[in-house]
Amino acid sequence: MEHSIKKWIILLTFFISIFVPFATYPQEVALPSVNLGGTNFLDGVAGPGLLLEETVEYYHGKRFKDFKGEKIPGNNSVESWVSLTHVAYLTKWKILGGYYGIEALLPIVRVDLDTDLGVRGHKSGLGDSIFSPFIIQWVDHKIFNMPYFHRINFPIILPTGRYDRDSAINIGSHVVSFNPYYAFTLFVTPKLETSWRLHYLWNSKNRSPSAPFHADHIQPGQAFHLNYALSYEILDGFRAGIAGYYLQQTTADKVESHKRDHSKEKVFAIGPGLMFSKKGFFLYLNTFYETRAENRPEGIKISVRCSKVF
Repeated sequence: MEHSIKKWIILLTFFISIFVPFATYPQEVALPSVNLGGTNFLDGVAGPGLLLEETVEYYHGKRFKDFKGEKIPGNNSVESWVSLTHVAYLTKWKILGGYYGIEALLPIVRVDLDTDLGVRGHKSGLGDSIFSPFIIQWVDHKIFNMPYFHRINFPIILPTGRYDRDSAINIGSHVVSFNPYYAFTLFVTPKLETSWRLHYLWNSKNRSPSAPFHADHIQPGQAFHLNYALSYEILDGFRAGIAGYYLQQTTADKVESHKRDHSKEKVFAIGPGLMFSKKGFFLYLNTFYETRAENRPEGIKISVRCSKVF
């Protein structure tokens, strides 16, 4: 077990927000894009060092669901490609017994929308960026004599993405979001681990909403979302397992001071994954199949993530 822990102690898998751009239909308020499945195996394991990471993700939502979880009639689909650059640094300076760190993420996005709802087209460019000034990572704890790695992080999502109040397709949310999380990895055996990341999302007001709202501002609701994973080390440096995510909006969207009935979003996903590592290089391959969606698209997500730790 000691050998396995030493191999992973410098792994930095902090905060990855996987962006599924959204269509802002008239009279609808969309949640900003958040980390849904972007981190999974060994998520809680980290130690002092510098991480450079690139994620490429493809998403195809072929079913649009209403507030009851029922498919909206017609041929409606959304496709997106994301290239996400992630830089993180965990220092040797300790706070509350854990290592202090910071990070930044920058996405480049392309989205193609084809619907029977009167919205078609594509858009590409810079998405909403993320910065976290405060991370604490603990590395030397145990639960029932099982190694336990955990972390708290306080990332802020900034409205740097392209946004046009007159456009039905946007890759920026035009809000500031606070998305803190707690992540952990528990080694049940030297080869079997489970990792979880629990987020909460708060969003500011959008003071330049689409004209059909006839409002000075709108505000997406708050939400809880999590990533989960279970993996087994088949060979040295090679893991296989399952991973997924869950999102549940907890408060209703608002148009000015009025709450929007039946506006809460929801989705659950699960799928297989592989991870390969050697000499500070890490490669993750994951596929996620979505179900139980409400007020959002439902489809399939494929993610390839490459990391290098220094």
